[in-house]
Amino acid sequence: MSVTISPVYLFNVERGQPEAAELWDAITDQQLADWEAEWIPELFKALQKLRRAGVERKHWPQSRHWDWRRKAAALQGILAHQGFSVMCNGLTQGMMFVDTTTKRCRVESQKSKNLVYVKFVENAPWNRKELLFDPPRYRGIGSILMRAAVELSHSIGFKGRVGLHSLPQSNGFYANACGMTDLGVDPDPDYSPMRYFEMTSEQAVAFVEKGGKS
Repeated sequence: MSVTISPVYLFNVERGQPEAAELWDAITDQQLADWEAEWIPELFKALQKLRRAGVERKHWPQSRHWDWRRKAAALQGILAHQGFSVMCNGLTQGMMFVDTTTKRCRVESQKSKNLVYVKFVENAPWNRKELLFDPPRYRGIGSILMRAAVELSHSIGFKGRVGLHSLPQSNGFYANACGMTDLGVDPDPDYSPMRYFEMTSEQAVAFVEKGGKS
């Protein structure tokens, strides 16, 4: 597998300063090994903390059941799907799979045009405030991955257009930090209760120019 690695920066919350990181245009065995050895134990501890704190299960992250190794096995090798990952301090901090062929735009101004659809995106548990990691270890992973989706969209002629279904804890990020259009809860039961967000070409330009933060 050929992997392109680009320099990026995350914000180290504890130190209060940027830290050098890497954006990979793939999800490799290294990322999946980190998921198994590091993410899963931390997620388990975080869910135990939520339980002890009396947080109702409906407020727990819906991604807690995701199996990234199974997703990678199902999607890698399919030309329509591409993986991305963010590495920092020797560990995988975030992963994303996108789909470049099967979805079309819904926003009226660009209806039925091609877009990059973010199929799965997730932060490492220690970077997520909803898991009671307060403060999180790093900020900026979500923005870096979204910019990767925008840049991919530009590179394949889709002019920055991106769409996705958001897990409830991320609605504010996509609406505010990314400036995407909220088209409401998708009536398709396969996506309930997720809301569908879409980024127009103009919104993509604004997002990149402001350097969105997560």
